[in-house]
Amino acid sequence: MNTWSDEPGEVAVATNDAEPDGAAEQQEQALGSRAPAFVKDRRILHLSWQVGIFVVGLAVVVAGVIMLPLPGPGWIVIFGGMAIWATEFVWAQLVLRWTKRKVTEAAQRALDPEVRRRNIVLTSIGLVIIAALVGFYVWKFGVVMPWKIKDQ
Repeated sequence: MNTWSDEPGEVAVATNDAEPDGAAEQQEQALGSRAPAFVKDRRILHLSWQVGIFVVGLAVVVAGVIMLPLPGPGWIVIFGGMAIWATEFVWAQLVLRWTKRKVTEAAQRALDPEVRRRNIVLTSIGLVIIAALVGFYVWKFGVVMPWKIKDQ
């Protein structure tokens, strides 16, 4: 038997009551506003709640974008802003679900022994190239900072 959300304006994921406990797939949380019931019941209050959530989320996302070139956890802050938006907006919830799915898939691929082996080999080759370049620099110029090298 399938069940659907009866609340207006909310979209819910169908659940199958016939599934046994411990089913392979967990049911995802329903999409829609997570505002308290007294806020949802009053249109003006709900609209101002959504504006407030949007402004706070926007401030966090902008701070994350600023942190991308500067020191700081830019992507984490951006995803934090998206999580703030996801408390109220369905589009942000869908973006976060897609992002979580992609991150999980990438983590699974990264844990694959063949991929790990390839990454270790590529990292080792990169380190050997960097060591060769540093060795050549020290052989050619000695231990001198690049801005102190005179035309030779």
